[in-house]
Amino acid sequence: MDLVVIGLGYVGLPLVREACRAGLRVGGYDRDDRVVAGLAAGRSHVDDVSDAEVAEMLAAGFAPSGSEEVLDGAGTVVICVPTPLSDEGGPDLTAVRGASAAIAGRLAPGTLVVLESTTYPGTTEEVVRPILEASGLVAGVDFHLAFSPERIDPGNPVYGVRNTPKIVGGLTPACATAAAAFYGKFVERVVQAKGTREAEMAKLLENTYRHVNIALVNEMAVFCHELGIDLWDAIDCAATKPFGFQAFRPGPGVGGHCIPIDPNYLSYKVRSLGYPFRFVELAQEINDRMPRYVAERAQQLLNREGRALKGARVLLLGVTYKADIADQRESPARPVARRLLRLGADLAFHDPYVTSWQVDGADVRRAEGELTAALADADLAIVLADHTAYDPRLLTRHARLLFDTRGRTRALAGAGAELL
Repeated sequence: MDLVVIGLGYVGLPLVREACRAGLRVGGYDRDDRVVAGLAAGRSHVDDVSDAEVAEMLAAGFAPSGSEEVLDGAGTVVICVPTPLSDEGGPDLTAVRGASAAIAGRLAPGTLVVLESTTYPGTTEEVVRPILEASGLVAGVDFHLAFSPERIDPGNPVYGVRNTPKIVGGLTPACATAAAAFYGKFVERVVQAKGTREAEMAKLLENTYRHVNIALVNEMAVFCHELGIDLWDAIDCAATKPFGFQAFRPGPGVGGHCIPIDPNYLSYKVRSLGYPFRFVELAQEINDRMPRYVAERAQQLLNREGRALKGARVLLLGVTYKADIADQRESPARPVARRLLRLGADLAFHDPYVTSWQVDGADVRRAEGELTAALADADLAIVLADHTAYDPRLLTRHARLLFDTRGRTRALAGAGAELL
């Protein structure tokens, strides 16, 4: 194979698609037998890759496999495995170590190995390199080693693998050149970092920037509500400045594969130096308390209408972590639901992308039938994900009481919805 991708998830599968389109012979290795079987049958499990695209990939020679044998003779191997948080607050590198060991057992001279999994600075050199060199080959001499951070934004209809600039950092200049040449076959622009650590830091810097600024507007949302200030309008006004400002908007918390997790890798690395990374830790604290604040505001809204939260029928609209995708990873909807259930709410959910949903192992009732009927039946509806299917006029017309944490209805002045 020209390329073997280890980890066929939301990062690995779009990478396979673009490489196949560029005419490369591509194999994939994943330890989840269901994923491998599904892909071999032409079924995608990733929002951004359709079944039709999987069929095209298979027709181009894509070979998904649950066997390490697919690594034999690969010219390039890219590691796209998960790096969840460990109990200590840093990245759990179990999958990265496992992938590296699998490569080491079949590593050949001249191979390019690239780590794309997000992690703390130093991982490529300090963790991956020694495992690969157990093969007897030397990184930067016998084979190339690089880090290239994934920049996948699930559900983004504009930017994907091909037209998002690709950062590469090599262990040596020759490693960087090899990685840049590889990605240049199917990515429009490749940017070379000084080294692997700089490339690793770039990814964490991007997400820490977003994490901190989201926390800023979330905290402002709390006190602006007390002051009677429409923060959404203030943000729109500030965004007219053509320089020095980027708009971030509040929400019920942060979710997904990056923002709630990745900045903690950097905080973990900084703590190993003997002091805290206070910006990240404060941002985490602020964003983590937003679900509780949403539940408190819901309780206040019902109280204002002379209705207790206990026993009230509450409908959650959207339980994914962002609009128009099925991805529920780290969704703030779950801690919001957990808090409402503890306060005695009779909870139901509606989401066009989710058929069943659990909180702490217990099923939450799914609102069946038309959305209009579900809205009319609920004492309070809360918008947690601003899916395009949620027409603002429909929501405001049919909901008895509407709490909009995503600003979906803010263009309808005087429509009666309560904004975060």
